[in-house]
Amino acid sequence: MDRKELRSKLAQLQAEGKIVPPMSLIKTEEQLQGIRESAAINTALLDYITPFMKEGITTEEIDKLVYDFTTSHGAVPAPLNYEGYPKSVCVSINEVVCHGIPSKTRVLRSGDIVNVDVSTIYKGYFSDASRMFLIGEVPAAKKKLVEVTKDALELGLQEVKPWGHVGDIGAAIEAHATKNRYSVVREFCGHGVGNAFHEDPYILHYGKRNTGMVMVPGMIFTIEPMLNMGSRNISVSRKDGWTVTTVDKKPSAQWEYMVLVTEDGFEVLSH
Repeated sequence: MDRKELRSKLAQLQAEGKIVPPMSLIKTEEQLQGIRESAAINTALLDYITPFMKEGITTEEIDKLVYDFTTSHGAVPAPLNYEGYPKSVCVSINEVVCHGIPSKTRVLRSGDIVNVDVSTIYKGYFSDASRMFLIGEVPAAKKKLVEVTKDALELGLQEVKPWGHVGDIGAAIEAHATKNRYSVVREFCGHGVGNAFHEDPYILHYGKRNTGMVMVPGMIFTIEPMLNMGSRNISVSRKDGWTVTTVDKKPSAQWEYMVLVTEDGFEVLSH
């Protein structure tokens, strides 16, 4: 479908009362090429740091690995100085939900579950993904949280299809979390990405089917559920203004994929 035909279809859907994306969110072939290059570096970065994610490494050392790898590929770590964020990566451990700031004093210990969230700018194009890592001997309950969160993401991913609704993604994730007696963090969500770090639409990880923006081929967004073992209530650090933790100090887990809506489904660009 060319862009003229697409405009016509979107106008028709809008007339039917649907929420449709502006054409600026439908990536052109030129943009897709640039975004794919950025995403390839982003995924390679997560692959690169994986063998280093062991007991004894500091989160500051992880940050240096991320910075050095990214810049050696002619790219820029998107988090660095973003709205004042001081580091190149977010490293969130155990009860830290997201936006954990790397530190010289925080050492990974056996039993930790760790989310590493990396975002890359390459030739002006943005990419974003995160993975969980299990450090040493991790208790079964924490392992299950990590596994169920990954499964929830995969179930949400299966809902990505052209002319579906973004609410279908959140409904699938919430149902799986609830079935396993976990709570879904609501204050943070997935988002459009590619031409900027954060674009529309917001991808909620809870909600109802057949609601929200229509998914259209050429849209790119992240799916990044955060599930808590206990309450969904969170708190933002007053000290640094970034670190988000569970109020009850129970563990939280997150996985993030960057996804392109295609003519017949989806393509995972970074993971």
